[in-house]
Amino acid sequence: MFHKARIKLTFWYLLIIMLVSITFSGVIYGFATNEVNRFAAQQRRHFQEVLDNDSKQIIVPGRGLRQMPRILEMENDEELISEVKTRTLISLAALNLIILLMSGIFGYLLAGKTLKPIQEMVDDQNRFISDASHEFKTPLTTLKTTFEVYLRKKKSKLSEAKKIIKESIESVDTLSYLSTSLLTLVEYKTNSGNLFTKIDISSSLNSAINRTKVLASEKECKIIKKISMAIVKGNDHDMIKLFVILIDNAIKYSSNNSSINITLKKMGKFAEIRVIDTGLGINKKDLSRIFDRFYRADNARSAVNSIGFGLGLSIAKEIVERHHGSLTANSKLGVGTTLIVRIPLIS
Repeated sequence: MFHKARIKLTFWYLLIIMLVSITFSGVIYGFATNEVNRFAAQQRRHFQEVLDNDSKQIIVPGRGLRQMPRILEMENDEELISEVKTRTLISLAALNLIILLMSGIFGYLLAGKTLKPIQEMVDDQNRFISDASHEFKTPLTTLKTTFEVYLRKKKSKLSEAKKIIKESIESVDTLSYLSTSLLTLVEYKTNSGNLFTKIDISSSLNSAINRTKVLASEKECKIIKKISMAIVKGNDHDMIKLFVILIDNAIKYSSNNSSINITLKKMGKFAEIRVIDTGLGINKKDLSRIFDRFYRADNARSAVNSIGFGLGLSIAKEIVERHHGSLTANSKLGVGTTLIVRIPLIS
């Protein structure tokens, strides 16, 4: 599809450039021929004046020097003008041919650059639809299969029905979580965002820690924090959501009775937040892709028994980028992971 679009766009580039080039060539040709005609007319007038006023001596073989009317032997003006016009036309044709070839090459390259962002957007959208469809398909298939098996049974027990309903509710919760995450991600990608004001992100970070205390206590994880005040321009709701995602992620992939270190300090013109876990860690080959939608590493992190679709860190990255900051990760397999957020301070 994009190859055909690229060819069409190249054609339109060529058409516009050649129309301009041929128009200018016509103007140049007309100007050149007018100048030649004007110069030839001036020369004719000049020679006519000479013929009218002068005569010259010529040597006639066998008769010596003789005084004769001055007759100038001139080249054929029409032939000269015709030759100049022909050469000008050939030069302009050659120039337009060169412009056509160069425009074709550069037009094709420019068309590729023009269409590249659109192609990336369409490819990204197609991946998004494909991944989302795949993630929705699993719980829906589970629900459908469970109900079909139950309905085919001639004799069904109430306890079995209750078990099926419980499993179905879990599948519905999974679908609800997925749809909410997708809507959140789309909102951050398409919406210009909430109102940004001066906020102390140490307060946002403390709020996020309080919201994740229950999850931490379930795994008996100890949260160790060292937080300083830092004023940035941002949205408090978004900041809390960002930190909840990072802390939740750290707890989820940490082992029981482990510790999570959270620090907030000023680093030059930035507020730097680090969330450090001593969990499973991430393979080096997976580290560059952990912020991609629906991406979950193929190592032990993927084996964690928890609801997750690889959307949390994608949402976190969108929030950070909207605040003109950066989100990076350092990790070592079997040692742990450090997520680093840098947000510009208000000067």
